[in-house]
Amino acid sequence: MAKLTPVPAPGTARARAFYTEQEADTLARTLWGEARGEGPGGMAAVACVVLNRVAVARARGGRYWWGADVVSVCLAPWQFSCWNRADANYAKVRSVTEADPYFATALRVARRALAGALPDPTGGATHYHAIGASPAWAAGAAPTATIGRHVFYRLV
Repeated sequence: MAKLTPVPAPGTARARAFYTEQEADTLARTLWGEARGEGPGGMAAVACVVLNRVAVARARGGRYWWGADVVSVCLAPWQFSCWNRADANYAKVRSVTEADPYFATALRVARRALAGALPDPTGGATHYHAIGASPAWAAGAAPTATIGRHVFYRLV
């Protein structure tokens, strides 16, 4: 059974560290679930999409339909397939540990992204899909980048 960790008192250094680690963990799980086969560069590109979505939400007063912080953007329904309960990766995303070298890499990339230490190779992308997929939202949109097996778009 999972051990429950008490949430620290709001506004404390311990609370900031707790939420920063929660963001890093959620972002890393998203990177692992979406781009573990793409290496650090592909994971960084997906991290930039998440951060670009957060930036769009903040520019709009801290609200947007996909969420306004890293955790809510990653976990928004139907945005990152690895978090869809019917997806084959869902149980794996929830249970992967740093013993998995791809997850350890994803965690390093996530921490760098949250520290503002990643350049954005996506051209400000807010969306992406795998090469070969043809989602309706991409019809007529001009890609900003192709990185590994993903095509990126700025749609906001």
